[in-house]
Amino acid sequence: MAYDEPGRAGSAEPTPGVPAAVLENVFDDPAHGEPGRDRVGVHLVWETLLLVGLVGVVLLLWREDADALRGDGLRTLLVDVVALGLLALAAGLSLRTAAVNLAVGPVAVAAALHFAEQGDRGVPAALIPALVAAAVGGLALALAVVVLHVPGWAASLAAAAAVIVYIERRSGAVAVQADYDPRRTAFYLFAGFAAVAVLGGMFGAIRAVRRLVGRFRPVVDPARRRGVLASLVTAAALVGSTVLAMLAGVLLAANAAGPVVPTSGLDWTVLAVGVAMLAGTSAYGRRGGIFGTLLAVGVVVVFLAWATARGWTVSRWTVGGAALGVGLVVTRLVEACGRPRGAIGEPAETTPAGDGTISTGWSLPRPSTVDNWAPALPAQSTATPPDPWEAPRWETGSRRWDDDDR
Repeated sequence: MAYDEPGRAGSAEPTPGVPAAVLENVFDDPAHGEPGRDRVGVHLVWETLLLVGLVGVVLLLWREDADALRGDGLRTLLVDVVALGLLALAAGLSLRTAAVNLAVGPVAVAAALHFAEQGDRGVPAALIPALVAAAVGGLALALAVVVLHVPGWAASLAAAAAVIVYIERRSGAVAVQADYDPRRTAFYLFAGFAAVAVLGGMFGAIRAVRRLVGRFRPVVDPARRRGVLASLVTAAALVGSTVLAMLAGVLLAANAAGPVVPTSGLDWTVLAVGVAMLAGTSAYGRRGGIFGTLLAVGVVVVFLAWATARGWTVSRWTVGGAALGVGLVVTRLVEACGRPRGAIGEPAETTPAGDGTISTGWSLPRPSTVDNWAPALPAQSTATPPDPWEAPRWETGSRRWDDDDR
């Protein structure tokens, strides 16, 4: 692989002998990637298992409390799905760009507190300032990540600390002052979330879109910048994830049965990131599923409703930690089974590309099947090769040793 060091030219073709036009079609990342395109079959298999799990927990909830799946109980459940789904989308969007936003939980709690306090002024009057603050905060976070080129988790953790300072200014729970009830439009909210989640996953499965979104993912030394386009995409993802977290907080406050309690919100972050990884989004970025977010959110929300119906007290830390643990295993499966199969029928394991002048000439060509060996042999000369024993160095003057023997 080439490095962007001064005075050092990078290789334009990562695989010697393969034209650039061919590389553009068979490489997910033509400059640094492995030969072949990412495989999405592993995501479909995992999403099938998530669908089976969702059907299972729905049946358990139906047997325990059928009212939770009809009428007002169903509407409340759907709003909970949308609220957690927006948080999972926020975490998944930043994960796909390899710059995870760990501030989504505190942002959601801060937005919930703001909406609870200012909701009596009307939804637009309470929502617009929160939207502007989330966009500006997300932009500041994005600038820190892409300009300083630092890991997203570290920068967003600092942003989370700043938001927690804002949250801790409240000494007690805040009653919701707004009369907005999202349960009246629960089916529309769920349909909108499902459409965004599935369409986003489908677009993310397109090779060009996946390559564009995952350009910030390091491929060599992480100190190497990935270009202006990668920075712009990552910045947009961080701003978008912050805004989505704010909208999730508004729904959490409006759908709450009681007042909004000031908490750090980090438990929501763990839950959101865990659900995003449980959905099939790789912790390394770029790779993700299609229906995974919708199914994973449904599994978690229905499980929490079933646990509540049974009288169990299950904290978000417990569910988030479990989802995060399973999500790490899913990341390993996605990275191992979703990597390119190989270009033009060749295995994915390739020899390292030349590294400038250090390894020039050491890269061996890939083996290929040769049906006819004759063209590969050098042309045979018909002339008789000279006898080394008759070289001029054995001559003395105009006579040879064999003349003396006569």
